[in-house]
Amino acid sequence: MTDTQQTDLESRIEGMPPAGDMLGRFAEKLGAATSVRTVFGDPIERGGITIIPVAKVGLGLGLGMGRGQKGEGGPKSEGSGGGGGGGARPYGYIQIVDGEASFKPIRDPLVDVVVPIVVALTAAVLPRIAKKLIKSRKD
Repeated sequence: MTDTQQTDLESRIEGMPPAGDMLGRFAEKLGAATSVRTVFGDPIERGGITIIPVAKVGLGLGLGMGRGQKGEGGPKSEGSGGGGGGGARPYGYIQIVDGEASFKPIRDPLVDVVVPIVVALTAAVLPRIAKKLIKSRKD
């Protein structure tokens, strides 16, 4: 890295806001995008029944900064970075009928099928494995 590039890098890093400021602004923008409508959709009314969709929302944020020096008199190592992400998936709905509200979860058909199969297979195979282990320890 040339002296000009080094000076340019240092001036850019010095002009950067502290990590907390960057993370705060990022979280603020991401939070603004996550509204009540993201979690609870617009109500739907039909035939005296009101349905309010419900979603499960997850957010993640990360930020990194670095500073160091390589060897004596060597170039400085500096940098920063950050990122985040989120997602939403249907979770259920609130049903309102005659002033009575109830939550109805949306079940995942894959879980409803896979979990019982895994439990049944484990219950069938585990005794055999335990029996073989006990037998091998006696030998």
